[in-house]
Amino acid sequence: MKYTQTTLDKLEDILGESAYVVRYERGTFQSGWCLLEAKRIVVLNKFLNIEGRINTLMEIIPQLAIDYDKLTLESQKLYEEVVRKSVTEA
Repeated sequence: MKYTQTTLDKLEDILGESAYVVRYERGTFQSGWCLLEAKRIVVLNKFLNIEGRINTLMEIIPQLAIDYDKLTLESQKLYEEVVRKSVTEA
């Protein structure tokens, strides 16, 4: 997977299409991110570079309750790739 702004946008789209909000904030996050599940908000450390943001989203997405049917075809393919990658790394 390429570490570009386009890839980051596509990962954010997966969350957006599943009614999650991605925010970039300052904070003392141990892992660079925070998840507010009840409000469906994903907060990432705003000081992460693009590669860090992509890696963090790829770590978070498989843990979330993503509604696969609400995703566009392009987002479904990327979601499957992210989940497949997380299974092979585990």
